[in-house]
Amino acid sequence: MKLTKDIIEKAVKQKGYKWFEKGDYNLNIVGVRNSDTGTEVTNKFDDKITISFKCDGQWEFYCYDCTTDPGRYWVENIMRVEGVAVLKEGQYSGSHKIRLHQGRYEALGQCRPVTVYRDANKDNKFDLSNDNTQTGLFGINIHRATKWGGKKSSQVDKWSAGCQVIAANDDWHEFMDICRVARDKWSNSFTYTLLESKDL
Repeated sequence: MKLTKDIIEKAVKQKGYKWFEKGDYNLNIVGVRNSDTGTEVTNKFDDKITISFKCDGQWEFYCYDCTTDPGRYWVENIMRVEGVAVLKEGQYSGSHKIRLHQGRYEALGQCRPVTVYRDANKDNKFDLSNDNTQTGLFGINIHRATKWGGKKSSQVDKWSAGCQVIAANDDWHEFMDICRVARDKWSNSFTYTLLESKDL
């Protein structure tokens, strides 16, 4: 399915989530997890991050290849005894702000609680059970993969231990340029919404 602003808007509203329409650069940052892969750890950038917003009163829409799931490395080499983090679908109001990722470059860093599934059995299948979730500050940032301009990462590997990660460096810079304009117009506060592709 080719994603559009209208498809994303409809899905967000059907979930009862907020859709921001007032003013220019009032961003709707919406991730779409690929439901077709089920619980498989694909280790691929097979999800999407979209941004929908008005500029001079006209809607603009951007869509980037990303991962919303951790890479195989962190599934097999968990950092916490509770297990690797997989962000749960939902809308997280004001959950992120522009700040340094790992002290190295600007990204959207988690600043308010989100809910994650925890998977500790290292079987390369995500255990998405509501009986095994945590809510809190876990460093679930929105950042880039490769640092090289014009390049695009193809395997997630160590790029994500639960973060939402944009595959292509050029896409990342475009994404952050939009976020900086939004910060200057509104505030350094961004809502992130994660949907499943089956809900579109």
